[in-house]
Amino acid sequence: MSQNTPRSTVELEPRHELTSHDRCDSCGAQAYVRVTMASGQLLFCGHHGAKFKEKLSASALEWHDESSRLIENDRA
Repeated sequence: MSQNTPRSTVELEPRHELTSHDRCDSCGAQAYVRVTMASGQLLFCGHHGAKFKEKLSASALEWHDESSRLIENDRA
């Protein structure tokens, strides 16, 4: 007998961490921000992510920001 359970909203797999291969769509620098829109994804460096956050955040489905890694790297 199988039991139907509601789908969990918890992600089972970790999200893809941005790497040096991910490049900013505006300037080509390393991306630290991934914005998921209804039409697809945008990648931004820390500078352009901050610049466009106010404009895009209202319509973004998800805002994934790893720019804190820049501060961690400066301390290392």
